[in-house]
Amino acid sequence: MLRSLYSGISGLRQHQTMMDTVGNNIANVNTAGFKSSGVVFEDTLSQMLRGAGAPDPRTNQGGTNPAQVGLGVRLGAITTNFSQGAAQTTGRSTDLMIQGDGFFSVRQAGQTLYTRSGAFNFDANGWLVTNSGAKVQGWTATNGVVDVNSPVGDLRLPVGTLLEPQPTTTSTIGGNLPANDPTGTVISSSMKMYDAQGTEHTVTYRLTKAAANDWTLDVLEGATSYLSTSVTFDSSTGLLTSASPVTATASWGAIDVDVTGLTQFGGSNTFAATQQNGSSMGSLQAFTLGNDGTIVGVFSNGLKQTLGQVSLTSFNNPPGLEKVGGSFYRETVNSGLPQTGTAGAGGRGMLSSGNLEMSNVDLASEFTNLIVAQRGFQANSRVITTSDEILNDLINIKR
Repeated sequence: MLRSLYSGISGLRQHQTMMDTVGNNIANVNTAGFKSSGVVFEDTLSQMLRGAGAPDPRTNQGGTNPAQVGLGVRLGAITTNFSQGAAQTTGRSTDLMIQGDGFFSVRQAGQTLYTRSGAFNFDANGWLVTNSGAKVQGWTATNGVVDVNSPVGDLRLPVGTLLEPQPTTTSTIGGNLPANDPTGTVISSSMKMYDAQGTEHTVTYRLTKAAANDWTLDVLEGATSYLSTSVTFDSSTGLLTSASPVTATASWGAIDVDVTGLTQFGGSNTFAATQQNGSSMGSLQAFTLGNDGTIVGVFSNGLKQTLGQVSLTSFNNPPGLEKVGGSFYRETVNSGLPQTGTAGAGGRGMLSSGNLEMSNVDLASEFTNLIVAQRGFQANSRVITTSDEILNDLINIKR
């Protein structure tokens, strides 16, 4: 009778563990990045009542199977289900969702932890952090270039970053000059350019028709002329006879002017100064997070520059990770070594900005497991009650 009592007790204990696991899953049904767990039971050591017997051909006796009585149940494992959770759109640019395998790595209290929850934000000092203040790991860009082969570190948005001015060294003009315009026709277009200190200069390109198929190009700043040259077109094709760039020498620098986009066809005037490669000084105004984890800064001068990149880490055996609370995991001897790299490479998933991965808890399955755990607990308690009644009858035999 004692064996059945202890078997019933072990059943109660393990079904309570199952109930605890199911309850924790249900409690975290709306926890971002949460991965549900499942319980696996296994039987304990069985007591041998009679060993197996081999067949004996001499006596024509057949073999016998062993007779054993089990001594209850024990916990085999609590496994973590790392299937993909549903996406929830938040609209926050610092919220990141991993689509596929991988974890964000963070530093907290001197240790590296891992998480699937991408609810990040920038703190007062510009560090990219989790809700608990753990610093997200990645690579910081140098002059707009990210070296993903270097060690990862804390990611910081450099608030107050200034983008150095870039002097204008090249410019482009293009469009059509009407072939039927009379001699003396003047067409012009202006563009803002910048010197080495980022000072703005308004430069005007003026084309004057000197003769049929021949125009004079003047590059001016106010009344100051930086260049005056002839632009000639082929009368049969309407294309330039010489398409080499010309150089205008300003007081603040030389500018190579690309004229290859000019044509002379019959029709309307479409001449325009289209682009130049200079810029004024820019201050950081905003940022975006790309699908590969790249943080791109948007500056006041309209330019963009890469500031850093969020890293992802994968493991050979993710269920071997240890849960440490706060939606964090810790590396163990059975998780495998962390493999850190960029999103979309090495088996790691892609990132989606403005979204969070929700819990992968399936409430229908959890409620079913809740019933199974309750019935298992109830059945094991009945074993204990029945064993007690039998023991009571045994004691009453003496009376």
